Order: sequence, then C-alpha cells, then structure tokens
Amino acid sequence: MIIVCFVSGSGTNYERIVERDPEHDYVVFTNRPDCEGVKKARANNHVTVELSHVSYLKAARDRYGKAGIPRNCPDRLTYEQDVWRLIEEKVGGTPDLVCLAGYDQWLTDRTVDRYYPRILNIHPGDTTKGYAGLYWIPTAKAILAGDKEIRSTLFIVDKGEDTGPVLAQSRPLEIAPTLRHLESEGLDDLNRSFSRVVEFARQHGITSYEDFTGSADDKHKADIKTVCQSLQNALKKAGDWKLYPFGVHDLIARGRVKVVDRTVYVDGESMPPYGYRMELESSES
Repeated sequence: MIIVCFVSGSGTNYERIVERDPEHDYVVFTNRPDCEGVKKARANNHVTVELSHVSYLKAARDRYGKAGIPRNCPDRLTYEQDVWRLIEEKVGGTPDLVCLAGYDQWLTDRTVDRYYPRILNIHPGDTTKGYAGLYWIPTAKAILAGDKEIRSTLFIVDKGEDTGPVLAQSRPLEIAPTLRHLESEGLDDLNRSFSRVVEFARQHGITSYEDFTGSADDKHKADIKTVCQSLQNALKKAGDWKLYPFGVHDLIARGRVKVVDRTVYVDGESMPPYGYRMELESSES
C-alpha cells in the first residue's frame, strides 16, 4: 500500500503505524516544515513533502481571524490543490490510504470528495456519543455524562467535524482504576480532584461540559483539567497508539474492510455505529 501520513507535530501516530508494519510505501506530508514528525520520516528514509500553509492563509486570517477561516474558503482550496499536486507527483498517482496523524488543518470538501472513504483520523473520545473537542475535552464530557470508561475512535473523514463513519474503537480504558494507577506512579491528588468534580456535578445536576464550564469556579475547572489531561495521556498510549496501527494494518491492509456510502463492513458484516471494537480481536498486538 501507499500510505500518506499528514503530520503537524511530533508524529507519534505515524511512528506507531510504521512500527506495526514498515513494509508499506510511506509518504509523510507536513504543513509545518521541519517539525518532529517529518524529521522522524527522514530518519526512516520515507518520502517527505513539506508545504507551509502560512502564506496561503495569511489573507484569510486577516479577513476572518485566526480561528474563523472557513473550511472551504478559496485560500484553503488553493493550498490543498498544491499539496495534492506535490504528493501525487511523489507517489506517481493517488495513495491507497491517507492517515491524519496529528494534522492541525481542516481538509476541504474537495479533498473529501476525491478521497472518501480512504481518509482516516483518530479522536481521543467516543464520537458516537458526541464527545467532540480538542485535547482533554472529550474525556471531560465522558466524565460529566457519567461514563465509567473512555475509548479512542478511528473514523473515516467526511465533510463534518469528527462525524465520519466509525471504523473501529479501542479497548475501553476504565477511569477509576486508571486514576489509581496514575496516582501510584506519582501523580498526586488525582482521585481527590476527580471526586470533587463528580460531587460538584451531582449537586448541581450537571451532565454536560457546557453546563459545567458555565457553573464551576476556578478550582473545579482546574480539577477537571488536571484529571482529564492525565487520563488523556493514558488514553493516547492505551487507545490511539494501538487503535491506529490496528485499523490500518489488521483491518484495512488485510482486506477486511469495505465501505459503501456510510456503512462500514468488516469481514463482510455491517458494523454498528461504534464500528469494530478491538476487544473482539484476540490476537491484536
């Protein structure tokens, strides 16, 4: 397979994918030239493509503000057109799979139309429950909803924000035992902070992150951030870093996956909304 990994930072998901099976043809694209991810790709003797988005989006940033650039504005479309021209020149055609592996820019609808369902992304939370958001926010949403465990989700990119059909989910990471384990390794007061958050939410009838941020004082906000950052780091190792290689190599590369419109099939069976769960696989590494 020709697998293109899009990276913007450390490239740890790219590393995990390659470690599972280094025999595919890997290309690494970055919008942040000389980032750690592309340095790792060079060390692996993988083809790299670098093109900064900054000059392309400068005018749009001035027009809309840094956080308000529309997903399909002409500036993004021009940038992506040049990105794909460079990538396809390198691979001599179109890649078999595109893995967003810590990429910090939106893909436009034009790219989704061209490559769906061959674009994967991973999310540190259960997208089927609406646990959207960056960094540790999905874990906060799970805790406030009363969940006892968290999962990573590997999904096929569509034109929404983390709304694509789910390919697979990681094994569950149980919240309470994980916090106890993290405390045993030297992260103090996690359970106390967790208890304060849960009790505050119970007393005020809070079940959503939005209600929590609107009601909590600085202490409770600090508590939930501390707890969720620690859980998120644990989920990255136990969830993301196992799920992404599993989805790429154990499912897709083995020909076990078929996608028809928005329905995902694994081994010929249509998957539920949460996709294939790793605990069903007895031999995954």
